[in-house]
Amino acid sequence: MRSIGRACTRHGAALFAAVACVLVLLVAGPASAAKRVALVIGNDDYRNVPTLQKAVNDARTIGDALKTLGFQVMVAENQTRAAFSQSLLAFDTTIEPGDTAFFFYAGHGFEIAGQNYLLPIDVPAATEGQEELVRDASIMADRIIDRLQNRGARTAILVLDACRNNPFERRGVRALAGRGGLAPMTTLPEGVFSIFSAGPRQTALDRLSDTDSNPNSVFTRVFVKQLLDPGENLVQVAQRTRRAVSEMADTVGHKQVPVYFDQMVDDVFLNGRPQPSAAATEPLQKVAALPPVAQLKPPASETLNAPIASFSRHNGGWTVSFSIADPTLGISWRMGEGAFRETGFMDALDPRTRKRLPNPSIQLPADAPAGTIELRYIDAQGEMQGPFPIKFEPEAALIRDQRKILDMTATSWLSFREYNGLLVYYTHLMSYRCAIREVRIGIDSGVPDKVLKMPPCDMRDPIAIPSSAQPYLKLAPNVTSVSVELTYRDGSVSEIKTFRR
Repeated sequence: MRSIGRACTRHGAALFAAVACVLVLLVAGPASAAKRVALVIGNDDYRNVPTLQKAVNDARTIGDALKTLGFQVMVAENQTRAAFSQSLLAFDTTIEPGDTAFFFYAGHGFEIAGQNYLLPIDVPAATEGQEELVRDASIMADRIIDRLQNRGARTAILVLDACRNNPFERRGVRALAGRGGLAPMTTLPEGVFSIFSAGPRQTALDRLSDTDSNPNSVFTRVFVKQLLDPGENLVQVAQRTRRAVSEMADTVGHKQVPVYFDQMVDDVFLNGRPQPSAAATEPLQKVAALPPVAQLKPPASETLNAPIASFSRHNGGWTVSFSIADPTLGISWRMGEGAFRETGFMDALDPRTRKRLPNPSIQLPADAPAGTIELRYIDAQGEMQGPFPIKFEPEAALIRDQRKILDMTATSWLSFREYNGLLVYYTHLMSYRCAIREVRIGIDSGVPDKVLKMPPCDMRDPIAIPSSAQPYLKLAPNVTSVSVELTYRDGSVSEIKTFRR
């Protein structure tokens, strides 16, 4: 199917469709700030390179959304190099220490030797060997980050919408060396978040069909909707935008998977934090054949210093470990209406009581149903305390346990092997797949754009890898690194980890 993208045309010649891609860099500190300010720029009317059709519309849409979110918005359209510089200077003067600053650019972008340049409408039609013309006539993206940091912005958000195809390509002329669009910013400083509207060698759709009359590109229409959705932090905005854009592109046979890099320290909410009641009742999405599960939370009857439990799933079933603040002389439990059972004692003395230490754990079978464990204990004065109810929800307990293991063993997610060629194994991820919604990797790239196939979660034996599953990929001999990103069952996203041979 022919890819439908942003039309970039020149007089007398039919050129390839050029599609604008979006880079969001979020330099994020704590979410609060003195005020919110934004500069929004859209460039369509290029004089010497192909024109664009929706960059100005996208900029206006973003500007309107930011006004709704309480930003003071400056809008600039079809900027020359001089006007671009003046707009940036005016924006600088509005930013004070502690502010939230949002910069949006839609238009042509170009990457030269790993550096990203935003192209004003009067950029010259450079040819082979004329990279300096472009550098001198354009705005370097990294410099904008520096400017906002130097002004002391507490949270700096940059949205750069740049055409992926080479805007300098012309028939009969050797094109300028470089790439249209923007290079991944994989070495961002701490507190920075970036998103592209399409992965490497992908183009971003302007519309889904010839009858699609939406004035905005596919990415922008989705991104703005997520940006205005109450209670979403910026990571969730990016994650949900990526999923929706990818699914929409798939409907027309196009590959467009937005990718992002997360170096933020704190969550940033532009449209309010989530309400606790909503977060507690929101169902988790399904993964494989596993039903949605409820979040583990303390029972309403739990009192101060009541025992808590952690659940660990292994091949033989469940181990439930109790944490009790008080010194204890004995622990007993039951599940259901039966009699209480003693946990027994360990071969160790409790220095607080100078008596044998009660066993703080119990075992449950692998097929134990959801229910309530009632726990009681004898304190150091010989008084019975409890019983205390502890909810056991197998699906939620399994997911939380496996998520904890994945977080603690991030260096083991992937491993390289030389066996009849180069292989990369992801056995570790398969073993703890019940906590994972999706795995993406990038081969020799910091942008994870390939989805790894994972078998469905099997609650009966969750750690076992099915014999039909292939826990490795064959790689080209010259591959030097693989990046990986996990999307967990609750929708949160891991940091991008890079594994090198």
